[in-house]
Amino acid sequence: MVNINSDKFICAGPERNAFDKYVPAPYFRRNFIVAGKPVKSELLICGLGFYRLYVNGEDITKGRLASYMSNTEDIVYYDRYQVEAKLIEGENVIGVLLGNGFQNAVGGYIWDFDKAHFGSQPKVNLRLELWLEDGTSILIESDETFLTHSSPIYFDDLWCGEYYDANQESIGWSLPGFHQEEWKPAIRTEAPKGEALICQALPVVYQERLLPESIVEQDCGYLYNFGENSAGVCRLAVRHSLKGQKITFVHGEYLINGKLDVKNIQFVPDGYVQKDIYICKGSEYEEYIPLFTYHGFQYVLISGVTKEQADKELLTFYVMHADLKERGDFTCSDETVNSIQEITRRSTLSNFYFFPTDCPHREKNGWTGDAQLSAEQTLLNFEPEKSYREWLNNIRKSQSDEGMLPGIVPTGGWGMGLGGPAWDAVLIYLPYFIYKYRGHLETFEENKTAIFRYIHYISCRRDKNGLLNIGLGDWCPAGHSERDFKSPVVVTDTALVFDLCKKAGFLFGVLGMEAEKQYVYSLAEEFYISAREHLIDYDSMTVSGNCQTSQAVFLYYGLFTEQEKNRASKELVRLVHEADDHMDTGIIGGRVLFHVLSEHGYGDLAWHLITRKEFPSYGNLIMRGATTLWEDFQTESGSVNSRNHHMWGDVSSWFIKRVAGIYINPSDSDISEVEIRPDFIKHLQHAEAWHEAPYGMVVSAWKRMNNTIEITVELPEGMNGKLILKDEILSLYSGKTIFTVFEEKERDR
Repeated sequence: MVNINSDKFICAGPERNAFDKYVPAPYFRRNFIVAGKPVKSELLICGLGFYRLYVNGEDITKGRLASYMSNTEDIVYYDRYQVEAKLIEGENVIGVLLGNGFQNAVGGYIWDFDKAHFGSQPKVNLRLELWLEDGTSILIESDETFLTHSSPIYFDDLWCGEYYDANQESIGWSLPGFHQEEWKPAIRTEAPKGEALICQALPVVYQERLLPESIVEQDCGYLYNFGENSAGVCRLAVRHSLKGQKITFVHGEYLINGKLDVKNIQFVPDGYVQKDIYICKGSEYEEYIPLFTYHGFQYVLISGVTKEQADKELLTFYVMHADLKERGDFTCSDETVNSIQEITRRSTLSNFYFFPTDCPHREKNGWTGDAQLSAEQTLLNFEPEKSYREWLNNIRKSQSDEGMLPGIVPTGGWGMGLGGPAWDAVLIYLPYFIYKYRGHLETFEENKTAIFRYIHYISCRRDKNGLLNIGLGDWCPAGHSERDFKSPVVVTDTALVFDLCKKAGFLFGVLGMEAEKQYVYSLAEEFYISAREHLIDYDSMTVSGNCQTSQAVFLYYGLFTEQEKNRASKELVRLVHEADDHMDTGIIGGRVLFHVLSEHGYGDLAWHLITRKEFPSYGNLIMRGATTLWEDFQTESGSVNSRNHHMWGDVSSWFIKRVAGIYINPSDSDISEVEIRPDFIKHLQHAEAWHEAPYGMVVSAWKRMNNTIEITVELPEGMNGKLILKDEILSLYSGKTIFTVFEEKERDR
């Protein structure tokens, strides 16, 4: 909890920004005298929806879009600052600029954010306590002594963009000595109802700057191409402007006949999609960066500038996302695969804004299904667990009394019960994978009650056969519309819930919660029996639906016995061959298909499915110029909903685990253990992956040398494990170890 008077929220006025009536983002300022030397301070701030914080003219905000995006009836986020070094003896000023964010989400009306109960005009709660060298203290809290005024941001929306009129700037507004006669007292306003917490999620920050690769003059302006699809904002740097010159820049990821097309991402009224506007004040040089929005794009169409102004310095792409540190990677001798790894990582990063989102342009929603599908590869490549843990706070708060979960979090109520187990799995998979890869049990401890409630709820949704059939299913099947999948929902739902019960039961056991463990394991057994009784044809050893997804999920989640797996895996291979060795799954099957093929000795076939140039495949995406993962595997004549989704990103975990062979904590019982089980793909000359485990860096690399394969393994101090080959198991200890095996020995695998 936060030590702050949560009733002291202030606003500029009752009006809310809307499409038919723009309400500028408000400034707030408070000047105060410091009669002595500041030695210690604590400043707490909650700015809803987004805020920028200034002390004596300096922007000290911890990141972009601070502090978080949440349903404020559930959680209200604060940030903590120490500001004594920014203060001086004499007059000082605290300044705050507020954006709409989720608090007034007019662009989120498709998901009912505009009607959310927590919605309001932007508001702020601030408390500064300052201690001086002589032992005295100063306390400042947000109240009517704060003055407010309209800012130059006359429209801002998370989805639509930001409009800025430089002619309305109040130069020096957050500095001492500013003339504030025209400013009005702030107004007390209703406090949000949610629990007050300090935000622990990683901040959203600028990561890199991209210059345009090309600029093409068009009838309606200039098309800037930044060479890669990503997320962030553009810095506008215009020279020799005219007063009142209106510059408009529209962001998109898709060209049709060389023209920017945004129809695939348009959910807002015409003319609003991913658009920023800047009105010049007329000067030698003007610079502008949007503060309260972000966009997903590769291209920007800018209008309202002259040919002389439309140079490479006019627009710079400021790529931004949560400050995820790198924790692992994969590389090999196949450049197509290296590109697939690269675009997977870019998609993961550009869809991480405090929490994982589904896309950075159209929705920007925390779709739980996308996140659970991508969780393992994200933890292998990056450090998301702090942000996952914070997001789980919100997921837990969004759970209904009966245990149901929404498909998106945060939500104002939209999407409750929408996804079913394939989406709800996020509640269990995030704590499970955090425990597996980091050894941290705290996240499960915090969510154990919510998990138990969910499992009880889902057990009550079974049909007369003891099966589940309530979710969205194998979404976005390759080459088909998003709902046109082959695997029955009852297959994917039941298989996933069986796995969820097993993982939850395991974690309850780790916590010593024996009653809960036994209850959940007994449910798993019931799902196992029902699935095997009603969904498997034992004559053909195929699963209902007779398709790649059905067969793969039953193999992956352990619904075939050991004696049945060989025959069942051969049936999966038959299904793959019937599809001319193409993947024929949606997102649920796509998460497991390649792993299952590798597990049963068909790694080269999995490699072929992934890398082949013909549609549908990841290799086909690369051949068509993809720089991020697409939502759909569609033909060139088909409609692609989004060109930046991470839900197909588990292919990266297949590279790291199956090809390079790194299996961290293989028994789920000891984070200091590792198994190295590389699959020597015949098309590769070498492959290498690394992962920063809690004890240090683990490296697995192999390369072909004449008729042998040289394997190099590096383990940090404190870790040990095994190198598992076809016919032998070798012990591994800390340090670097090099093994050599004959090529023929492994080529028969």
